[in-house]
Amino acid sequence: MAIKITDECINCGACEPECPNNAIYEGGVEWAIADGTTLVGEYMLETGKKVDAADPQAPIDDDVYFIAPDKCTECQGFHEEPQCAAVCPVDCCVPDEDRVESIEELLEKKSRLHL
Repeated sequence: MAIKITDECINCGACEPECPNNAIYEGGVEWAIADGTTLVGEYMLETGKKVDAADPQAPIDDDVYFIAPDKCTECQGFHEEPQCAAVCPVDCCVPDEDRVESIEELLEKKSRLHL
């Protein structure tokens, strides 16, 4: 499953540089699938919407850091545990129960993001 950042976030930013998929953004910032990945061209988001990988997407949260679930692989294929959760001083990086994915699905997502 993807990781999410809860409202308890203190906006310290410790998580952002730790993400190997560049999936973490400051509140209010637009994001794109192509940010920090090798993707170009069309990409299908988890909602089924097809976008150009470079197209900016609306911020998921305006107030605190957020994780773009289409880019989160829980650090599978990079680290043994999600690095955002490992460095978070207030433990607000938690599993997103609404986005359950198997390890195989997470590794497949990693492969799509990093050709």
